[in-house]
Amino acid sequence: MMDIKIRAVNKDDKSRWLELFADYITFYNSKLTDQQFELTWQRINSDFNINCLVAELDSKVVGFTHYIWRPDTWEEQDFCYLEDLYTDPKVRGKGVGRALIKAVEDIAIAKGSKRLYWTTAPDNELARTLYDKIAITNRVEYKIYLNK
Repeated sequence: MMDIKIRAVNKDDKSRWLELFADYITFYNSKLTDQQFELTWQRINSDFNINCLVAELDSKVVGFTHYIWRPDTWEEQDFCYLEDLYTDPKVRGKGVGRALIKAVEDIAIAKGSKRLYWTTAPDNELARTLYDKIAITNRVEYKIYLNK
């Protein structure tokens, strides 16, 4: 089994994070300005409500996730929205995505959140293969909301 280390992003990760985030944006056939990339980087390295975890294999960052907290009108505790999840294509199928999701789940449970959720494109079959294997736990619900 691969030794995957999940940790909070730090300022030394900027160039690798930028490379992976740019690949993620390209994967979705989208474009961001350099200013938006920089704004996102500044936000995840501040008290702004965007958090980032990275995954390491052999001391190299190979994936990331961004997640945010959002209030809910029915619950006292915020829900956790996993906004972005991306792994280097060279390490797909090695548990990196699952480890990143599990780390966010653990954070959400520790905060008392009752829901962890995310969206994906209906045609993102590779990601959906992983997501479809992740079941509802006793405290956190996993869902896929498909755009129809």
